[in-house]
Amino acid sequence: MSGNRVYLYDSTLRDGAQTQGVDFTAADKVAIASELDRLGIDYIEGGWPGANATDDQFFAAPPTLRHARLAAFGMTRRIGRSADNDPGFQALLTTQARVVTLVGKAWAHQVKVALSADTGENLKMVGDSVKAALKRVDEVLFDAEHFFDGFKEDPDYAVACLEEAYQAGARWMVLCDTNGGTLPHEIGEIVTAVTQRIPGDHLGIHCHNDTENAVANSLTAVLAGVRQVQGTLNGLGERCGNANLVSLIPTLLLKMGMETGVTEAGLRHLKTSSHMLDERLNRAPNRHAPYVGGSAFAHKGGLHASAVAKDPACYEHVDPETVGNMRRVVISDQSGRSNILARLAEAGIAVDPDDPRINTLLAEVKDKEADGLTFDGADASFELFARRYLGGVPEFFQVHSFRVIDERRYNAKGELIHVSEATARILVNDVYSMEAGEGHGPVNALDAALRKVLVPAFPELMRLALVDYKVRIMAPERGTAAVTRVMIESTNTATGARWTTVGISEDIIDASFNALHDSIVYFLMGAAAH
Repeated sequence: MSGNRVYLYDSTLRDGAQTQGVDFTAADKVAIASELDRLGIDYIEGGWPGANATDDQFFAAPPTLRHARLAAFGMTRRIGRSADNDPGFQALLTTQARVVTLVGKAWAHQVKVALSADTGENLKMVGDSVKAALKRVDEVLFDAEHFFDGFKEDPDYAVACLEEAYQAGARWMVLCDTNGGTLPHEIGEIVTAVTQRIPGDHLGIHCHNDTENAVANSLTAVLAGVRQVQGTLNGLGERCGNANLVSLIPTLLLKMGMETGVTEAGLRHLKTSSHMLDERLNRAPNRHAPYVGGSAFAHKGGLHASAVAKDPACYEHVDPETVGNMRRVVISDQSGRSNILARLAEAGIAVDPDDPRINTLLAEVKDKEADGLTFDGADASFELFARRYLGGVPEFFQVHSFRVIDERRYNAKGELIHVSEATARILVNDVYSMEAGEGHGPVNALDAALRKVLVPAFPELMRLALVDYKVRIMAPERGTAAVTRVMIESTNTATGARWTTVGISEDIIDASFNALHDSIVYFLMGAAAH
């Protein structure tokens, strides 16, 4: 076994995009990559350059990463072509990514059936591609597709594919359980055999979850010697998903004593990172998810609750706050203080840890979340909520009233058109102003009306842009009376800074206004601080 350092490779932006019902925008991918970087992931796979417009947009303007290395994914050169004469392969080398992950066959059966090639040519494709890529990028990974199936049929050939990549200079040879059918005991035996020929600190594991064993298989591979683990946030992926990094990371750190790029402080972001992805996908987080679910450390009244009150370790395998979660006990719910204090510190809000208002603020946050106003994935709204409660948000303006009209009609040419118009009455610098704005939809129209009043007073608002808008219905069983939650992502076009705000209401326009209002105030507060 080669040391305790395990490198984490996230493929959410590509493998996760294969999930049925998931359709990332370029803005989604930027936000998710930034969150993964904040968490402490070592490698972030951005997608497949040239495969689709979204991936091309992402690679054209990727986020600035402070910790992680950005990887581009693609195939080895095609059969019958040189690496220099393969446009698809060359597209991998033209992005800003300094890491390239090449997928190639490691199962002789697939080489013959899927590629219609002989096994010798496949080896040349692997070696040639790795060598060609290393002339243009800093690091190459070789994803050995169907490795475990290939090993079971012909172990010498499967390992020969790895050795070809290794000798050509690949940093990592990744063993892929592509169809998710391998079991933990098989993983352990096969990985142990492979480490006799390739050092474990050059091996990775990539598991799919078709037998609900992706996490167990990944951990078994680590025990057998591999030192890179691939997976996705919340286990996203085609069919039954990929290995869930949200479960893998704390298990590696807290249970197995491994070292990763995720620090103790980063681990406290785990729940936020997991729930942020769910918010981007506009779906409710899994309450029963290990480590980060709302019920992961929940104790109902009775024997368990009584025991937890005396000794939490009786029914909690880790301290919930280490992963950013909190204990929920009906008879005594005083947990979460350290999480609140940590989030206040991140927001730059100085407060005495013994301030009695902290407990009340915690209770207010829990009440809001019970109503559907979750702050996961909306740090800007959390900061404003906390600052308002603690008395630290300037009143830049007051919106006295607004009205939105949305019209759907046929014009004189018989064309179906939609027209949105908003009117807002706003108090700025002790002066009331009323303006109207038109836009592509009611939210855009409302934003236009607000800006007509606010930009003359705050010219810096010209740098504020709204880049994403998501709506989710809470308590859908209430039908048209259900509470609506709106999340708006905004950016400062001058600095590239991004933030997300949230609003809830039974009225979608009111919920949108609340999120929009928070975004403007957050921007102005940041501008005033500088």
